[in-house]
Amino acid sequence: MKRLLVPLTAASLSAATLALPANAAPDWVQDPLAPKAAEAYSNAYFWLDANGAALKKATQYNVDAKDVQKLVSTSAKAPDGKPGSASPTGTTPAASKTKVVNLPKTIGKVFFLDSGGNYRWCSATSVQARNRNLVATAGHCVYERGKDVFRKWVFVPGYYQGKAPFGVYAGAYAFTSYDLDTYDDYDGDFAFVAVHNGFALPNDKKVSFKEFQEWRGDKWVKPVEISPAEYAKCVLTLGRCWSEGADTPADKVGPDFIGAVLEKVEVSDKVYEAAKTGKGNGFKLGEPETVPVTLPEYEAYKGPGKRIIDKSGNYLITHYYTQKWVKPGLSRKFYTAEYVIGIAKDLGRLGDIVGGQGVAWNQPMGQTVTAFGYPSAPHPDGDKAFTGVTPKWCAGKTGTKTYQVNTFKVETHQVLKCSMTPGADGGPWLMKYDNNKRTGYVNGVTSMFHDQDGNGRIDFISSAYFDGETADVYNKAQYAATKSIVGPNGEMMQ
Repeated sequence: MKRLLVPLTAASLSAATLALPANAAPDWVQDPLAPKAAEAYSNAYFWLDANGAALKKATQYNVDAKDVQKLVSTSAKAPDGKPGSASPTGTTPAASKTKVVNLPKTIGKVFFLDSGGNYRWCSATSVQARNRNLVATAGHCVYERGKDVFRKWVFVPGYYQGKAPFGVYAGAYAFTSYDLDTYDDYDGDFAFVAVHNGFALPNDKKVSFKEFQEWRGDKWVKPVEISPAEYAKCVLTLGRCWSEGADTPADKVGPDFIGAVLEKVEVSDKVYEAAKTGKGNGFKLGEPETVPVTLPEYEAYKGPGKRIIDKSGNYLITHYYTQKWVKPGLSRKFYTAEYVIGIAKDLGRLGDIVGGQGVAWNQPMGQTVTAFGYPSAPHPDGDKAFTGVTPKWCAGKTGTKTYQVNTFKVETHQVLKCSMTPGADGGPWLMKYDNNKRTGYVNGVTSMFHDQDGNGRIDFISSAYFDGETADVYNKAQYAATKSIVGPNGEMMQ
């Protein structure tokens, strides 16, 4: 996907929330993720399918998991403008007072496929935006260093043990700093992603074959086991039925062979087309089935189906099936086709469902913050203290100085004493966190992890310093328009 490097103009900013020096002319970068409704629908469905199997399969992503970097103290970061902020919005009622930190509804995980086709996730949060559709996370949780944006990018707020209680929000556009996108400069390791309306698949519906063919959304054929008598009746009425049995000889026979049964067979597209015209043995079984797969699955597939890479870079395999007459076997099961469509549900805008944290920039160092995330990776010494299935938190004051890192071109990171490990990447640092309202101001996102005393344990996390350039990117992201990806009848929007 081509990145758009666009100079930010003063006319596009919100004067109520941002004050910049007169000579400031920062650049921002917009990355398209899935701006079209049909692609976004497909991405959301990919993660929810099969009871969230893909969500559970994903592992944490961290660009420097094997190389824990040392911090070098420098002088305090000088703000490049006046302090500013955008206030949070909330949908969570005030909680009773407690000494335990109440988890905000806004935090969750972002899921995506990396360049190797692996299922990955990072941490993130919903933030306040004029279109109530914005997610804040780390820049390296949007695209890979020196490559391109990740595929099938979605946000799952409130993620807990493989569940998506508030639905899935497919990314439409990502906004990052020019320096991160162009130079891999981790002083700008943050991103704001505009997401489409929430998506859920609460119900499946059985339909006729005609309705199945006309449905524009997700659909599939479900095999339903039937008795031999029901099978015999189905064959006589030319219904859609077949048999399967591993112990049956593969020899082809005709329908007049005593006891002959129909076998479901995957074939090439040419054999399938011949069966459609009556020239092949048996006849076609349903319509071709196209399924999304990962890159490793795509490369490993050796079957007769057709491998496809679509315009969006998705890896697909189309399977073709026919029925053929075979000799009867000793052990055989009989099936008929049940046609099912997925009735999706539009959950509305992200900010209307879970609220949004505020955003702050050019704040003094030494702020008290509460950092949230889903840590999962082991410490450098191999100890695995976190699972990644539930959110964790750290609280304390950020360092009064900024820090450099020898790699990743870091010169001005802020730090927080915290033992969370990779997986917490992209998680918010909330300044002025109100434990009762569960809201605060995002003043950083977890970027890197550090073992400062060399004992094999993560003891500090660091974030880009949120300054006027961060505000530029944030304010521009607020203007991104997104939409519902589900039609009025639960079908996929085009």
